[in-house]
Order: sequence, then structure tokens, then C-alpha cells
Amino acid sequence: MRRVFSGVQPTGDLHLGNYLGAIRNFVDLQEEYECLYCVVDLHAITVWQDPIKLAANTREVAASFLASGIDPKNSIMFNQSQVPAHAELSWILSCVSRIGWLNRMTQFKDKAGKNRENASVGLYVYPNLMAADILAYKASHVPVGEDQKQHLELTRDIATKFNNDFSVEFFPVVEPLILGEATRVMSLRDGKAKMSKSDPSDNSRINLTDGTDEIVQKIRKARTDPDVLPGPEVLIEGDLKTEDQNKRPEAFNLLSIYSALSRQSLEETLKQFQGMQFSSFKDELADLSIAKLAPIGEEMQRLMADPGYVDNILQEGAIRANNIAQPILKEVHQIIGFLGK
Repeated sequence: MRRVFSGVQPTGDLHLGNYLGAIRNFVDLQEEYECLYCVVDLHAITVWQDPIKLAANTREVAASFLASGIDPKNSIMFNQSQVPAHAELSWILSCVSRIGWLNRMTQFKDKAGKNRENASVGLYVYPNLMAADILAYKASHVPVGEDQKQHLELTRDIATKFNNDFSVEFFPVVEPLILGEATRVMSLRDGKAKMSKSDPSDNSRINLTDGTDEIVQKIRKARTDPDVLPGPEVLIEGDLKTEDQNKRPEAFNLLSIYSALSRQSLEETLKQFQGMQFSSFKDELADLSIAKLAPIGEEMQRLMADPGYVDNILQEGAIRANNIAQPILKEVHQIIGFLGK
């Protein structure tokens, strides 16, 4: 059975990078796989969250799933805290995982920074929770960005060690899915920095809830350079030359965004716009962005105005997720020797 699990943290202000890097792929995958899509609110509280904002942000992520085309009757959509198996299996797998493995996780070092001693224990061990998220459903595949590949490797190590420790072939060794163009979308103001909600400039990103006028203005203000757009000669076997990428990061970021939104290769985009001035290209990019994103933003706004509807979708999804996870957790109990029904 081919089963996909993936999740998005409810940290608010979803943007184009979240859509192209994750959410749109979720929509595509539900045609091929049995899919579980989770709003990972347990992960969110590894750093302090305002309770009112956390609830609102959870609904925003759920609304983005629905507005983008995830079918809650086909895929299972829920928030993590409603399925107890995530937390319980996380503890069990924390007893399988090794401290040395966690010490190698670069994201903890990045997020904790100089205040490592003041970081929560949850932030340190959350890769074990990520492993539990996946293994609670025996997922076979997980769509991941480059920054999550290390955590998926940890999940594979934990699954393998559990199987070896108890002489079973129980947990699958999950496979990564890295999909589509522009899985890493950069800032509109700095082509070498990832698009992020934490950037103080709202003009650095296109939020999924931005209206038509906001999308147009942000693209017009996006940083570029004085040269015309290049042609496909900057590619080697379909890949961008590193030296060209480094010379014109903002140019290639906008070209990559166009490629992703239009679902065409970067080579096709370069052929289409080679020699064009940026002012004309930005008009084309703005029109495409509005066509693809404005309907999503409008539907998100409508859904977020009806929180009861969104909550009901999440609750129904949690029941279905529980029905999968609980029998798996029961088998885990039997394997490790826990008594119970």
C-alpha cells in the first residue's frame, strides 16, 4: 500500500513558498496515494505560542488545504493533537532513538541559536515526534523539502532500529518524495534568502491571503537587476549553472516562480522570455500569480469566516486518522511487551 503522510506547522501567514513547496504537491499526490495531511500543532508548541493565535493559525492551514484543492472525503485532513497516537508513539520512539543521532540534527542548532540552553526539550526531541507522525500510519512516502531530508533519514534509522531491536519487520523504511519546480522559493527582496514569514518586510513574500492589488505591487517591487532576461544557454542538461545563479539570484528566483506556477520547466520559461525586460516579465508574472493564487486566497478568507465548518472537517479527519493509528499502536504495545487489551 502506498500511503503518504505530511504536515504543515500552524505558525501563520502562509505564503507562496508554502504553497509551491508543499501544499500544491499535496493536491497532486492525492490522485496517486492514500494521503494523510496534518496540521502539526504539537510541533508548533516546541516554541511558545499564543493560544488564541495557535487556534486561528490551525484553521488557516486547514483552510489553505481546502482552498488549494485537497478533498477531505478522499484525503484525511486533521490536526495532530486530536490523535493521541502521535504523542504516545513519540515517547516510545524516543526510547529507541539515540542522543548521538539528535545531536547531529542541524535544524535544532539553527533554531536554538545562541540560546541553546534555554531552548525547550521539545525543540530538541521533535525529530522523534516527526518520526512518530510518519510511523503511526506506516506511511510509505513523505514529501519533503531539502531542509527536512535529515529528519526523514532519522525516521528511517529509528524504524530500522525498532525492527532490529525486536526482531520484527513492522515499520516500513519510508521513502522521500521531492517534487516539482521551485521547491525552494526565495525572498522577493533577496534572492539568496528563503521566502519566510519571519522576514520583517511583507514585500519579501506573497501571502496566500493577499489580494490582487497586493500581489501586483509586491511583484512590481521585487528586486531585479538591469540586464535583460537570459536564454536557455545558462542551463547545463536542464540545470542552472551555479555561477549564473550566484550572479543573478533575484532574476532566477522570479523565473523559477513563473516556471512553478505555470508547471513548465525552467528551460521553457527561459525560451519564452529570453531578451525581455524585467518590467514586461513582471507584468506576465503578476497576471499568472493572480490567476493561480487569488482564487485560493478568496476561498481561504471565506472558509476562515466559518470556523465551525473547518473545525468539523478536522474532527472528522481525526476520527479516520485514529482508526488507522490505534491498531498500529496496539501492535507496537504487543511487540514491546506492554500489557493491556
